[in-house]
Amino acid sequence: MATPKSYFITNFCLVLAFLIVNSFLFHAHATVSRSSFPDGFLFGLGGSAYQYEGAAFTDGKGLSNWDNFTHQHPEKIADGSNGDVADDFYHRYKEDIKLMKETGINTFRFSLSWSRILPQGKISGGINQLGVKFYRDLIDELLANDMNPFVTLFHWDYPQALEDEYGGFLSPNIVDDFRDYADTAFKMFGDKVKHWATLNEPNVMTELGYSLGLFPPIRCSSYMGNCTAGDSSTEPYLVAHHLLLSHAAAVDVYKKNYQVDQKGSIGISIATTMHIPINDTTRNLLATQRAIDFAFGWFMTPVVYGEYPESMRSIVGDRLPKFTKEQSQSLKQSFDFLGLNYYYTYYAEDAPSSNTSDKLSYTTDNHATTSFFKDGIPIGEKAYSLYIYPEGLYDLLQYVKETYNNPAVVITENGLSDENKGSLAEYPEALNDTLRITYHSGHLDKLHNFTMKPGMNVIGYLAWTYMDDLEWISGYTIRNGFTFVDYDNNLTRTPKESFKWYKNFLAN
Repeated sequence: MATPKSYFITNFCLVLAFLIVNSFLFHAHATVSRSSFPDGFLFGLGGSAYQYEGAAFTDGKGLSNWDNFTHQHPEKIADGSNGDVADDFYHRYKEDIKLMKETGINTFRFSLSWSRILPQGKISGGINQLGVKFYRDLIDELLANDMNPFVTLFHWDYPQALEDEYGGFLSPNIVDDFRDYADTAFKMFGDKVKHWATLNEPNVMTELGYSLGLFPPIRCSSYMGNCTAGDSSTEPYLVAHHLLLSHAAAVDVYKKNYQVDQKGSIGISIATTMHIPINDTTRNLLATQRAIDFAFGWFMTPVVYGEYPESMRSIVGDRLPKFTKEQSQSLKQSFDFLGLNYYYTYYAEDAPSSNTSDKLSYTTDNHATTSFFKDGIPIGEKAYSLYIYPEGLYDLLQYVKETYNNPAVVITENGLSDENKGSLAEYPEALNDTLRITYHSGHLDKLHNFTMKPGMNVIGYLAWTYMDDLEWISGYTIRNGFTFVDYDNNLTRTPKESFKWYKNFLAN
């Protein structure tokens, strides 16, 4: 096992030399195309239930935590909006699939709404057959248009009934209910779905919901100033623990009861902001490793090795739950593929703890500070909400290969956002999203450089996202899509230049 600490301290000089050479190659290398990648490589687009579907109170769907949150706390959303209608994908999916087919993608990633299938969150509360029918019809439509369904079980929205009953993921009760929900999904859709992801970005949901109090259920310590209940020093770790056990339970059900007959694969998608040391001092090398451990390694190390990263166990101590031997064994190698959601890279440096015992927090437990800037110079070209650094994707893939035994990898999200400046009539320039093209072409170049090395194990690239959507607490103030959605004109869809570029990329 290559420990994370040894990776950064031992290989820093090699990584630095590689980055210099690789930077030259990036600028000298012509943009790749679909034919540059192996046969059978997954190329696609993605979306999620709450961000796309709408129909929040239609055809028997139960109330989700995000339905509740956006209606109870519109002030927490940048524009006070909600997902009641969203992109109305629930009613327009055939139109959207027809448009997506024009790009030539072979895969569409979407998530199931737990509360649309099990309105009360439990089997005992009944299965909503109209919800099941919607997803069966969606899957059939994708297959009829030569697109493989790539299905995520949990993309942050779950039945409010479970939150009300026992506190949702704060309670171990969620593990059994998630297992039952997953079992229902495999039973209803697994005959036609060959790629499953249990969780999407559980690390992001946990920090924002239980350490910073920005996402539902708005829990954090009182000193944060925006929550009425919670503990930022303990609850994030407890929620993450139950998320990991839920993942393991779903994988166990799939592998024991369905995989042989259905011949599919199952994995997990983790947010993977990469970090590189701001310089090569030992303190900053170790801080960089801690930053990675507390974000990515928090979930990745358990699903590979059955335990939390050493740095987390050392710093967090008794605040970090422990796995039983049986739980640890169930987590080890609990995936067929790993989903990586990569958007950007930070510089990291040491930040000695100044926390007092009454102000401990998951968010600062890593004792590191991060920034897009080094000596006032940004890490890459400025976009609306990030700085573009394709080299970070290569760094990430190399790190995963060396640290976690070269797992099969799918890039399950990669993209950037633009500011929403209004309708198409007001702002037609929104279609000319050349920076999005620069972003994706640069990352695909780096992905190609990595996949062409012997022994590499990357099997897909699913860009985020097919169309503009509700971006959680940003509401509709930003646009992430290859397709413009005109919220002021009947949700009309119009392909952007990036849509045409991706189509050309996939055609060549």
